[in-house]
Amino acid sequence: MIFLWPEMLLLLFLLPVLIAAYLWLLARKKKLAVRYASLSMVKEAMGKGQRYKRHIPAMLFLAGLAVMVIAMARPAALVNLPSAHGTIILAIDVSGSMRATDVEPNRLEAAQAAARSFVEDQPHGTRIGVVEFAGTAALVQPPTNNRDDILAAIDRFQLQRGTAIGSGIIVSLAALFPDAGINLDLVDSRSGRSYGRGSPLDPGKSDKRDKSDFKPVPPGSYTSAAIILLTDGQRTTGPDSLEAARMAAERGIRIFTVGVGTVNGETIGFGGWSMRVRLDEDTLKAIADVTRGEYFYAGNASDLKKVYQSLSSRFVMEKKQAEITALFAAAATVLVLAAALLSLLWFNRIL
Repeated sequence: MIFLWPEMLLLLFLLPVLIAAYLWLLARKKKLAVRYASLSMVKEAMGKGQRYKRHIPAMLFLAGLAVMVIAMARPAALVNLPSAHGTIILAIDVSGSMRATDVEPNRLEAAQAAARSFVEDQPHGTRIGVVEFAGTAALVQPPTNNRDDILAAIDRFQLQRGTAIGSGIIVSLAALFPDAGINLDLVDSRSGRSYGRGSPLDPGKSDKRDKSDFKPVPPGSYTSAAIILLTDGQRTTGPDSLEAARMAAERGIRIFTVGVGTVNGETIGFGGWSMRVRLDEDTLKAIADVTRGEYFYAGNASDLKKVYQSLSSRFVMEKKQAEITALFAAAATVLVLAAALLSLLWFNRIL
């Protein structure tokens, strides 16, 4: 826990002064009290419990003041709050290697099942878009609240050749920022750089103006959207994956990468040809790291389901630094009211 106004905590040093003043008033009352013939008889009549009970309201009142001072210091702590993610893009690999059966029934079907569960677990206010990528990438479902449309897009996946992870990231960014001019057709496949509007590839507009319009933001700072990238293999074509990830980082978008399959690789065959597919964990970890996201490994269908469940809970409720002044103010109010109520019930006065 931290305090936004820690200087206010100095007021806690006044509490010992108030305690001393309370004890002085008690001593003064004793001197001014009517002298009975036998003070010991009065004490016996009061009982030990009665003598201690008269201090309880004062103790509660002082405790309330202490909590009130802490509230004035504006405490903040990590608490679970509803996530601010308004849009999530599911970017899923549909390359031929996703037919491998090391994740039952196969990688693609397991990914589809996990994605469907993820979609159904999201709050209705969260917009979800779907991007599929293989040799190239395409937005198969623009961000929407319509769960039926999202699930239908996931069910329509068709296996294709190639793995262009960078393309999947760039098309996802274009879906999140439709007016930013991010276009896969205008991406240099050697560097992964998006020229977009105002580039030499866009006649009649200058590259200089485009650069001045775009201002990078800190990685992970755009909390209204995120990308979940699922793949089982290495990039074989398209823009450089890390360059595409840097584009996302410059726009504050976090990418949560999910690696499905085996790290050592597996040989699969189809239509008379065969190939060995291997999971490139290093690249997926680097993509997550550069965008302030997180990498998850799913070696089987059960792991994949757990990954999506974890991501679902992360997007629905997220740990955030939040001011909790109201909680301390409420506690202080309860303590002070309890002190006043007990004093009124026991001694017919308020403190």
